[in-house]
Amino acid sequence: MPTKLTWQNTYDIAEALADAHEDIDPHTIRYTDLHRWVCELPDFDDEPSASNERILEAIQMAWIDEVG
Repeated sequence: MPTKLTWQNTYDIAEALADAHEDIDPHTIRYTDLHRWVCELPDFDDEPSASNERILEAIQMAWIDEVG
């Protein structure tokens, strides 16, 4: 995993979210929560305003793939 995560690190973010939120079903998350959780990751280092719905959807899909 990269040292610092940016919005472009979709799969690394998904992996970190799966580890940090094991009790969450990624099928049921709201993008507002997803955005906040990404920004709260300790290795996340990007502008919160640089995300958009397409990026959040890609992270959600990668998280779904991660948890199988």
